[in-house]
Amino acid sequence: MTVPNVTLNDGNTIPQLGFGVFQVPPAETADVVSRALEVGYRHIDTAQMYRNEAGVGEAIAASGLARDDVFVTSKLNNGFHRPDDARRAFDETLTRLGTDHVDLFLIHWPLPTQYGGDFVSTWETLVEFQRDGRARSIGVSNFQPAHLERLAAQTEGVPAVNQVEVHPFFGNAAVREANRAAGIVTEAWAPIAQGKVGDDPVIVGIAERLGQTPAQVALRWALQRGDVVFPKTTHTERMRENFDVFGFELSDEDMAAIDGLDRGEDGRQGPHPDTMDWLG
Repeated sequence: MTVPNVTLNDGNTIPQLGFGVFQVPPAETADVVSRALEVGYRHIDTAQMYRNEAGVGEAIAASGLARDDVFVTSKLNNGFHRPDDARRAFDETLTRLGTDHVDLFLIHWPLPTQYGGDFVSTWETLVEFQRDGRARSIGVSNFQPAHLERLAAQTEGVPAVNQVEVHPFFGNAAVREANRAAGIVTEAWAPIAQGKVGDDPVIVGIAERLGQTPAQVALRWALQRGDVVFPKTTHTERMRENFDVFGFELSDEDMAAIDGLDRGEDGRQGPHPDTMDWLG
């Protein structure tokens, strides 16, 4: 099965469907990622704060795949926003992954209440990584429209992606629109709302009619909206199910019905980017 690629604003491409390793225990990561690669995933999303980059690197090295055949994303730990700290942390990421580059490197959270509100110098440090070729693309995660506006006003260059919480119960419309207007690709984390889509009668009804699982329907909804998604599971059969989302389409009516599940801020499950201040 061929996963579509999305073209980023720097000319690079990213597979629209990937595999996430958030909350995968470090000791289990190599095995889990190895199975994901066997299923067919070629886009792996990790982070320094997940503490499992080494397992990702181990799985890729053992897979027999060429390094350029696997798109790898990692993210900067919240405790390392100061430029020199970010440089050291990035070096350590490359060492743990066992590679000379990452395909995408992100600021994990803007942390506007930390570091005197300065995430601009952090972004400028990521620009260094891209210029020297060790990060092929760079972006941000959990940035609100005001954060993106500040980067645009004070720096050169535009993030390639903004990875934010998006799922049927929290469409995050203002951020997605700000991304679209700036030419930034939206990556949706928690695309199946941590499994809660399986309890929603609208999604369950669509899934039953189409002969799909609720997770497949939620992922297909995100893909048809143009978002990049990377569901996480440690179960091989669910890896296969989550990967098998290109053999059906949702109708306009189905899309509208799922759009209607948006609860606004009441649907948010993760921290709010304006107040998230945990340094890790």
